[in-house]
Amino acid sequence: MCIRRLFRSSHLQWAWRAAFLKHKQCGHQGPWRWTHSGGGPYRAVIFDMGGVLIPSPGKVAAEWEAQNHIPSGTILKALVTGGENGPWLKFMRGEMTEEDFLQEFRRLCSEISNTSVPVDNFFSLLTSEQVAKQFPVMTEAIIQIRAKGLQTAVLSNNFYLSNGKSFLPLDRKQFDVVVESCVEGVCKPDHRIYKLCLERLGLQPSESIFLDDLGQNVKAAASLGMRTIKVNDPEAAVKELETLLGFTLRTAIPNTRPVRKTMEIPKDSLEKYLKDLLGTQATGPLELLQFDHGQSNPTYYVKLAGHQLVLRKKPPGTLLPSAHAVEREFRILKALASAGVPVPKVLDLCEDSRVVGTPFYLMEYCPGRLYKDPSLPGLEPSQRRAIYAAMNRVLCKIHSVDFKAVGLGDYGKHGDYIPRQVQTWIKQYRASETSTIPAMERLIEWLPLHLPRQERTAVVHGDFRLDNLLFHPEKPEVLAVFDWELSTLGDPLSDVAYNCMAHYLPPTFPMLPGLSDCDLTQLGIPTAEEYFRMYCLHMGIPPTENWNFYLAFSFFRVAAILQGVYKRSLTGQASSATAEQSGKMTEFISNLAWEFAVKEGFRIFKEMPAAKPLTRSYHTWAGPRSLSSTPGTRSYTPLPEPSSAHAPKGALVISPEGLSPPVRELYQRLERFMDQYVYPAEPELQRHQASAERWTPSPLVEDLKEKAKAKGLWNLFLPLEADPERKYGAGLTNVEYAHLCELMGMSLYAPEMFNCSAPDTGNMELLVRYGTEEQKARWLTPLLEGKARSCFAMTEPQVASSDATNIESSIREEGDCYVINGHKWWITGILDPRCQLCVFMGKTDPQAPRHQQQSILLVPMDTPGIKVIRPLTVYGLDDAPGGHGEVVFEQVRVPKDSMVLGPGRGFEIAQGRLGPGRIHHCMRLIGHSERALALMKARVSASSCAWICPRACCLFCYRTLNPNCFLRANLAGEAR
Repeated sequence: MCIRRLFRSSHLQWAWRAAFLKHKQCGHQGPWRWTHSGGGPYRAVIFDMGGVLIPSPGKVAAEWEAQNHIPSGTILKALVTGGENGPWLKFMRGEMTEEDFLQEFRRLCSEISNTSVPVDNFFSLLTSEQVAKQFPVMTEAIIQIRAKGLQTAVLSNNFYLSNGKSFLPLDRKQFDVVVESCVEGVCKPDHRIYKLCLERLGLQPSESIFLDDLGQNVKAAASLGMRTIKVNDPEAAVKELETLLGFTLRTAIPNTRPVRKTMEIPKDSLEKYLKDLLGTQATGPLELLQFDHGQSNPTYYVKLAGHQLVLRKKPPGTLLPSAHAVEREFRILKALASAGVPVPKVLDLCEDSRVVGTPFYLMEYCPGRLYKDPSLPGLEPSQRRAIYAAMNRVLCKIHSVDFKAVGLGDYGKHGDYIPRQVQTWIKQYRASETSTIPAMERLIEWLPLHLPRQERTAVVHGDFRLDNLLFHPEKPEVLAVFDWELSTLGDPLSDVAYNCMAHYLPPTFPMLPGLSDCDLTQLGIPTAEEYFRMYCLHMGIPPTENWNFYLAFSFFRVAAILQGVYKRSLTGQASSATAEQSGKMTEFISNLAWEFAVKEGFRIFKEMPAAKPLTRSYHTWAGPRSLSSTPGTRSYTPLPEPSSAHAPKGALVISPEGLSPPVRELYQRLERFMDQYVYPAEPELQRHQASAERWTPSPLVEDLKEKAKAKGLWNLFLPLEADPERKYGAGLTNVEYAHLCELMGMSLYAPEMFNCSAPDTGNMELLVRYGTEEQKARWLTPLLEGKARSCFAMTEPQVASSDATNIESSIREEGDCYVINGHKWWITGILDPRCQLCVFMGKTDPQAPRHQQQSILLVPMDTPGIKVIRPLTVYGLDDAPGGHGEVVFEQVRVPKDSMVLGPGRGFEIAQGRLGPGRIHHCMRLIGHSERALALMKARVSASSCAWICPRACCLFCYRTLNPNCFLRANLAGEAR
């Protein structure tokens, strides 16, 4: 127990007074000291406020004057005008109200500067939370001083605000004594206020150290016998204070290490960004450390010009869907702060990946105590119980937040949280699966069958555990809750179960030491059951009966997370040095999850009927035909024919036999066209694509397009919902068209022959859905007729363009037109000489809400300023004649009627275009894959083809009579 705490007990206060009286009675004239094991002459550190703990009025004034074009020095001159009887000192002695002071201060500033000075604006800035916040280096120093048993005090010249409270933007709990000039009616450098502070501390002047930024105040303190430090820079002052006290006040940042090689971030661009954000031009190196306990989003300690910050970013590389959403973390931290939940103060969200490689957000560094070991070694049993009780109370506080009131009503879906989470983590696990884990397979089957019947919706943290909480260094109080990456709206019991997982993990578990082998009663730590009952009591709810389900789900989710960490570690993307161990731990955690599943429903599980695997109603086979005929046929299990023209709404037709008669007939006509025209044309089309004339459209394709149009196999893609009157297309639903799209995918050349190829299909649907009649007349009609081609310009080389909000190309309004500037690449179809339209996506308003910054323009390809730089290749193929181009738009001007739907609607349009397009691509790929499989099966089963091509040529090369095919050449000789 420290000396300061000893002083607070009543019997030791009496002992202290008795010793002090005996000291005087014995005739000692020097200062009396209560010695302690730390030694040293000083018993207290006294701080001024402005210029020491927070920015000084002079510094704030200098920056404000520069920004507002006020003559330099105006504020300081007005502050010192009149001396003891001036308005500033009267205000600080509590002799003037804020209103009277500002009136007089305004007059003085205007006389000094010969201009009107908005002093109300300056005073609001001076007293704002943005400016009047404690220097982190001083906060850390105070913590260390008090930890050593010394007292701390504030001795400040300050004033009353209009609300009647004194201006003291500090946590009073940091100080044993607070002395304010406006309360006492006395200002520094008057000796009386120093003596008053010393009297309340119970010290002699020589037992104290006083810090102030004003020379006259320091001189007055020194004349009384106090040791003084003149503060010009808080960092330098702390160094001097360390020398006087004999111990360090700036400990190394706990739980950090040098940045790992694979997690390094560019310091130069970060430093420039920070200086722009913080408004500082201070020099000095940027210090960067990496927190060593992160497994997901890399987290860094950043120090620059006295600012201590924490940077949390997405990891590099390809990420799992919806994972590592730092944008959501930033949003919820900002919202919960307003609800009184202890969270770090966030400063900024940067979605510009050019700064540090990926999006990130910044928050203030909050010093405190982090408990990584849930057994809390070194604490007393009562302290441990208090820590767990504080953690429980904070969890209840989070779950009690009115999420709608703080603007989080759309932060997640309402209801069915557990079913959605189960499916989400199944998908996440499958996406990162590297081997089969039996327990995970059982859980994937078991969890969806035992979902809770009722759920309450609240803000859930998603990763709530002891080592994600920052505690006060001296008492069981949670200062901040970290790591909100997995937060959403959901079932709060999932947080409680997750919070209790440590009770079932062994103490040697690498990433989170557990309590399974500990005597919790002896330690003073509540059991998992007691902790859960404590939660229910605080929340006023009855305990749930299916508690083991929540534990099973929690461990399953952790297993899925660990598997993702492990897979990222294989490519060097995981942020922790211990990430590679997670591969072994996934199986261990999944076995724990299964144990709780057995506890929850062993009897039900044993009585469950054996699950039948899903089967498709057809299979692909090579058939009896030769390779020169149709490349593959399919055998279907007959299904009952629907009575209506279309399948019931929402029904999934999994084979063409299930289509309505009209659509089935269309499918059969398409199939015949493929057999009769498309497959036989492939050799010629392939020769053309490999020739010097490949950038000129093949006349054969144009001829087949006319044949397809004549047979009614034209514009089949437009969905019925976008074209209910069947004005433009065949009136198929997306489900019906999917089967036709699969059939067209059997040949790389087929989609264009039916005017069903990308990107034209998406662009035509865009025009049908969102275009004006004038835009449709100019662009949609020639596209529907197959007389023109188009491209869609979204992807950019500098940003992750799969998220359309990252697009940086600019669209600037200028007079009666829009001016486009940007760099695009992988623009499919732009090299085709028939390409007449570019559907361009860019930003019209970077300051608008994130999803309302983008717009779509219809740009004629002959517009000046469009420069195609080069065709890009995939595996050496350039996909002529359309190709995939890299293109620059420089000062490209288009009329305002080129805008689709209106400014700021681009993201909405892109999303509407995206859905059907993905279905088309997927179904074409399925058809392509089925053809490859059919050819392979036919080749393997044919005696004449039981020979493996050493070049591993594509099977299509023999099918299409590729003259360069190694297999074909050898089949003509010995191999045959």
